[in-house]
Amino acid sequence: MRFPRRSFLQLAALPLAAQTTAAGPDTRHIVNGHTIPDEGYCDQPYVVVLPDRTWLCLMTTGSGVEGEPGQHIVSIRSPDQGRTWSPFVDIEPATGPEASWVMPLLTPGGRVYAFYTFNNDNLRSVRSNNEKVGRRVDTMGAYMFKYSDDGGLSWSQERFEIPLRNMRIDRENDYAGSLRFFWGVGKPITLRDGAAIFGFAKVGRWGNPGTMIESQGCFLRSDNILTERDPSKIRWQLLPEGDEGLRAPKGPVSDEANPAELADGSLYATYRTIDGYLCHAYSRDAGRTWTPPAYAIHSPADPRPLKHPRAANFVRKFSNGKFLLWFHNHGGEALVSQENWQYYTGRNPGWICGGIERNGHIHWSEPEILLYDDDPAVRISYPDFIEDGGRFFITETQKTVARVHEIPRRLLDAVWSQHEANRLAGGGLPLTQGTQLPALPDLTTRAGFSLDLWVRFRELTPGQTLLDSPGLKLQTSNRFSLKLTLHDGARTAVAESDAGTHPGTLGVNRWHHVVCTVDGGPKIVSFVIDGKFNDGGAVRDAGWTRFDPALGRPLSGAVSLAPGFNGQLGPAILYPRALLTSEAVGNWRAGR
Repeated sequence: MRFPRRSFLQLAALPLAAQTTAAGPDTRHIVNGHTIPDEGYCDQPYVVVLPDRTWLCLMTTGSGVEGEPGQHIVSIRSPDQGRTWSPFVDIEPATGPEASWVMPLLTPGGRVYAFYTFNNDNLRSVRSNNEKVGRRVDTMGAYMFKYSDDGGLSWSQERFEIPLRNMRIDRENDYAGSLRFFWGVGKPITLRDGAAIFGFAKVGRWGNPGTMIESQGCFLRSDNILTERDPSKIRWQLLPEGDEGLRAPKGPVSDEANPAELADGSLYATYRTIDGYLCHAYSRDAGRTWTPPAYAIHSPADPRPLKHPRAANFVRKFSNGKFLLWFHNHGGEALVSQENWQYYTGRNPGWICGGIERNGHIHWSEPEILLYDDDPAVRISYPDFIEDGGRFFITETQKTVARVHEIPRRLLDAVWSQHEANRLAGGGLPLTQGTQLPALPDLTTRAGFSLDLWVRFRELTPGQTLLDSPGLKLQTSNRFSLKLTLHDGARTAVAESDAGTHPGTLGVNRWHHVVCTVDGGPKIVSFVIDGKFNDGGAVRDAGWTRFDPALGRPLSGAVSLAPGFNGQLGPAILYPRALLTSEAVGNWRAGR
C-alpha cells in the first residue's frame, strides 16, 4: 500500500491558521438565492435565455394552494440573471379553466412555445376514490400550447392542441380514455437532427394513495417545430410506439420523465417511482423504443442504484457535453417498507451527480449537496438548470417560494472531473499520537470539518477505537461499521457508516480509505469509504445522518490514535472544513 508522502510533507509545513479561510454565506442554503415573484402558490419555474440575454421564466401559479381554482400559467422576465423581475404576463388567465405545468421551448428563430395541461372542458370534479382528490382538475384535459414572438411580452390569443393517442393506461382509466389525465415537467430539448422532444406522464387511476395512483412516462416529439412558422402545421409524434410508456420495475408509478441527448443521438431519460429509486432508460432509435424498466445506476461497471423518493429527478446536458442529475439521495427498500412512509416528502437536501459519457452510457459521479434548507420538512423541487455566459444557475421551488441560485463553478468542476480525481486535498492537519487538536469549528455557524484516514482491520468486532479525543471519537460499531461520536460538552451526536457487503462497506485484511465529513450547513454527517459515498445500502433509507442543529463546537484536546484497535492505522488528516465528496474521492485515489 502506498500513501502520498509528498503531499503530507506539504501539509505539515503549513500552520493550521494559514490553512483556514473565512467563509461567506453558504450558497447551498436556499435563503441565499434570489426570489422569483409569484401569486402565492408557485411551481416549476423554468427559464429560457433569449437572444438578447434576457431570462424568460414560465411558471404555474395561483392565489391558493396546488390544485385550487385560479391556478394558471404566467411568464416573467429578468434582465439581470434572476436578481430582478418584470410584472407577470398571463399566458392563461386565473379566471379561465385551470392551466398548469407549463414548459418553454426557445426556437432558433427566437419564438418561444409554452406547452401546458389545460382543463379545456372546465370540469369541476372527476371520478376518484377520494372526494378531495376528485376536486383537482389541473392534471387532465388537453395538451395545449401557445407561442410568443416578442420574448414573452405577449402570447398568442389562440391556443393549439397537441393530438394524443390513447394507450392502455388511458383506456383503462375511469373514463375509458374519453378523458385523459397527464402532466409534464422539465423543459423540451432540441436534438441534433432538428427535432424537439419533451417528457410527460400519462395517469391511469386517480385518487388515493398519492393522487396519481398509476402512471407511465411518455414523450412528445416534433420534427418541424423549430422551423415551421404556422402552428397548425406542426407535426407531433407520441412516444414510445405501442401501448405502453416507461414503467418502473416494481411499483405502479413511473412519471416525470426528462430526456437528454447523447453524442451519438441516442436519448437518455430519468423518471421517478414510488419504489425508493429513480429509474433511467436509453433509446437508440429516437424515442420509438426504450430499454426495459431499470433503476438508475452509477455506471455499467458500478451498478449501485440511485436512491430517490417520489419527487422530481432531472437530467440536463450542458454545452460542454457533460450532464447533471438532480435527486434526493435517499429512499430504497428500507424507506418504502415503513408503514408511516408519506408520499412526496424528503425533498431536502437537493443533491447532484455529475455525468460524463462513455461508450454510449452516462457514468454518474458520487453525489454532492447542491441546496438545502434548515427545516428538513421544506420541499425543494422542480429545478431548472440554466447556462448563461459561462455561468450556471438553478431555479427551484418550495411551492410557496421560488428562487434562483448561481451554482459555484468549483462544485461543477469537482463533480465533472471526479472520475479522474487523484490529488490529495490541501488544507489538512496530519494527526499523530498525542496531537493537540485545534479548536474545531462551531457547527452552528455552518462550518464543518472532515476526518480522513487509512485503516486495515484484522477483525470487525465492536468497540475498537481508531481515534479518541474529548469531542471526537471514531470506533467500530456492533453492525460491522464505523461509528462517529461528537460531543460539545452538552450535546452528543452519533452517525454510522454503512453496514453490509456493498461497495463502501468495511472488510478485513485489506486497506480502507475513510473520509467522515461533518457538514454544519445542512447539519449532515456523511461517510465516503474507498471512494464510494455511503447511501445506506439495503439496511437504511440513506447513508447520511442529520445531527442536532444546536450542536456547537466539539471539544478539543489531545488525540489518541488506535488506543484499542486490532489492525493497522495509516495516515490520518483532520481538515478544518467540510470536504466535498469529490475531494474525498480524490484523496482515496491519490493514496491507492
